Amino acid sequence: MYHHSGSVAQQAAGSSTGVLDPQGAERAEAMLYQRCTWCGTAMYHRLLCPVCQGSDLRTERSEGVGTVRHSTVVHRNTPAARNVSLIEMAEGFVVRGRVMGPPIGIHSGDRVRLSTAKDPVRGEPVFQLVDEPYRAWT
Repeated sequence: MYHHSGSVAQQAAGSSTGVLDPQGAERAEAMLYQRCTWCGTAMYHRLLCPVCQGSDLRTERSEGVGTVRHSTVVHRNTPAARNVSLIEMAEGFVVRGRVMGPPIGIHSGDRVRLSTAKDPVRGEPVFQLVDEPYRAWT
């Protein structure tokens, strides 16, 4: 399979296709994702578009705002309980990450913002709650 990686001028400008490596220190804390140039589908860390199977993907920078779609508490392989969440980002892709705070306090529908692009231990994005939800008797 042939994968077009863009011209040398595009790579020097930091707009290479399909590459998720930040080009500078100012982008170190940004979440990068891909968008298919053929059908426009947004995705996170893919080699091919899940919709049209196209390989012409361009890298874009996420604003870092999303909504928790699912969250679960994990007790294994860790000294303390931690949460693992699926976050639907405003750009339309879903990413697995961790939300800071008590694991039992993270619920579906909570709005979150990117805190750091990579957890130093697990390599996952880390999010924080945008606003503290009011939940009576939960």
